[in-house]
Amino acid sequence: MFYFDPVYFLFALPPLLLGLWAQFRVKSAFKKYSQVATQSGITGAQAAMKILQRGGLSNVNVEMTRGMLSDHYDPSHKVLRLSEDVYNLPSIASVGVAAHEAGHALQDKKDYFPLTIRSAMVPVVSIGSWLGPILFMVGFFMTGMLGTFGTSVAWAGIILFGATALFAVVTLPVELDASRRAKELLVSQGIVSQREMQGVNAVLDAAALTYVAAAAQAIMQLLYYVMVMNRRN
Repeated sequence: MFYFDPVYFLFALPPLLLGLWAQFRVKSAFKKYSQVATQSGITGAQAAMKILQRGGLSNVNVEMTRGMLSDHYDPSHKVLRLSEDVYNLPSIASVGVAAHEAGHALQDKKDYFPLTIRSAMVPVVSIGSWLGPILFMVGFFMTGMLGTFGTSVAWAGIILFGATALFAVVTLPVELDASRRAKELLVSQGIVSQREMQGVNAVLDAAALTYVAAAAQAIMQLLYYVMVMNRRN
């Protein structure tokens, strides 16, 4: 059966290893720089609030949420949610992550096009990420009995999953731009010094690598599905 196909590992293994390496780097950098206090004593929550206020975003609330590195900006509710460590700790890692999420809020204010596309894709991706592979497998195995209908179902699954791969690709410029904004704002607003930026860069650059890995995984899985169907045909 195709999911035991040795060729699959040629597609899946490289991005998987990249993802594991990226996760290791993120956790290592965050742990290291969570223990390095900011010279100003400012916490992640305070850094986010300062950036939002300077950016004219008084309508965006900053809230604390549970879970390690569960930080995110919710554009539909105009809420910036920070994990407990990021919210409370006056560390280099905390202000870096908080500034990154505030960067998303600034993107939202300025109608940053990739963010608009990504937000619009969320409903489709939330379905396609799990339904796509199911339709693909059902169609693949039913092709012998259902003929062209089974093939059509399999390709429908590939197209649905393709939206997930596209979402991962669109996410890259969104995240990279948010990190760029964060780095600029942290220095220009005096939240951290140039010397402290070494730690901020380490945390945010490691986080960026996880999005590269996610995009690579989605693209390679999509390419594998396409290859399987072409080989079947």
